[in-house]
Amino acid sequence: MKLDPKGIRYLTAEDWRVLTAVEMGSKNHEIVPVPLITQISSLRSGTGVHKCISNLAKANLISKIKNAKYDGYRLAYGGLDYLALNAHRKANCIYSVGNQIGVGKESDIFVVASPSGQQRVLKIHRLGRISFRSVKSNRDYLRKRQGGSWMYMSRLAAMKEHAFMKALWDNGFPVPEPVAQNRHTVVMSLVDGFPLRQISSVPDPPALYAELISLAMRLAQYGLIHGDFNEFNIMIEEQPEASNSSPNDTESSKENDDRSPNVRLNPIIIDFPQMVSTSHANAEYYFDRDIACIKKFFERRFKFTSDDPGPTFADAMKQAQRSHNQRRLDVEVEASGFSKKMAKELESYMQEVGVEGDGGGLSVKHDGAVGDATELEGQRDGGEDNEDLGEEDGEGEESDRPASPHLYPALSPMDVMTPLDIHDRQFAFEAAAVGEPALPAKPRATAQAAGWAI
Repeated sequence: MKLDPKGIRYLTAEDWRVLTAVEMGSKNHEIVPVPLITQISSLRSGTGVHKCISNLAKANLISKIKNAKYDGYRLAYGGLDYLALNAHRKANCIYSVGNQIGVGKESDIFVVASPSGQQRVLKIHRLGRISFRSVKSNRDYLRKRQGGSWMYMSRLAAMKEHAFMKALWDNGFPVPEPVAQNRHTVVMSLVDGFPLRQISSVPDPPALYAELISLAMRLAQYGLIHGDFNEFNIMIEEQPEASNSSPNDTESSKENDDRSPNVRLNPIIIDFPQMVSTSHANAEYYFDRDIACIKKFFERRFKFTSDDPGPTFADAMKQAQRSHNQRRLDVEVEASGFSKKMAKELESYMQEVGVEGDGGGLSVKHDGAVGDATELEGQRDGGEDNEDLGEEDGEGEESDRPASPHLYPALSPMDVMTPLDIHDRQFAFEAAAVGEPALPAKPRATAQAAGWAI
């Protein structure tokens, strides 16, 4: 399921119509018959449709099932990726695609750029990647629940993440800015920071701990529980602080600067497909688990233990009542289009395949091709045994990472991204680097007149 955006430029208008027809037919068919593809695409039968099908199959956008009872094709993840990328391209949301910077059990993370050259993050939900490996469990699941295909579930996960991220962003929560959502993809702003799990020490652990607990309590005031609030889903962004010291304190300030920089660590919350309402039947369990995860991580990594054993879910509800907050984001998100039925279907599916968020299996790629760490949740399979910094209960070897996050070596920036533009074999667009104007070498009107541009 590797995303190769270079092939998108070679698809013709007829190819796109056939690919869209396969997607539409997949709503009611696991394997879409060729006559139905011909009917939906409104193309002439015979060589026209079969040529497009051959092109799409060679590009791994659709696949043919062996030993099927009839001649048909199934939409592959690559085909759904191309349809989503083409929609983002038409909306001027994404112009070019860069390197993959993270891969998880249920999502892939890419850095992309807008037409103006602004770097963003593209998260591609891939629910079903695990279940397809396990003895037809996905097909058995489809028999029990109508509409429960991997495409539908991936779309629900993307819809839920975008809906909650937008609601949180509009209410001042520290989350990435949501840009767009289409099919199983979400486009968001780039977070210039590192996952909390990659940070070996912080200047003031109690202050950071208090801020994270305050975030969990504030979410509860708005009727939400993150559900996977841990070091894998918290990004730490550095913000320089202006020094207010007097001239007489010059020498002491220099000593302090030598020990630690004058920066503020801002936590940014990511990964929302597992977020639940405070009215959920298991809301207390999810809230207490979130708090316990933060406590355990601070005890293990920063050797900090809070004197307060709480807060508990009951404390959060009492504080919500005292705050007289009339806004319930869980209700607002439901009213915006992500219904309770969708939430139940997605939750049932994630329980069926044993997935709770993507922090449990996302490996961070630091291959020198990406400028900043972004929506990276980390590798969590196996618990503390897979910690990159490795010390268990304060014992073990010294970590070779820097002692503070500001000292992390900067990753080399990426030089060129792959433009998402329609190409023809006889013509070529100029490859646009990040930050350069996204102008094709040949006018789009000329390309459309030639009949090969969408």
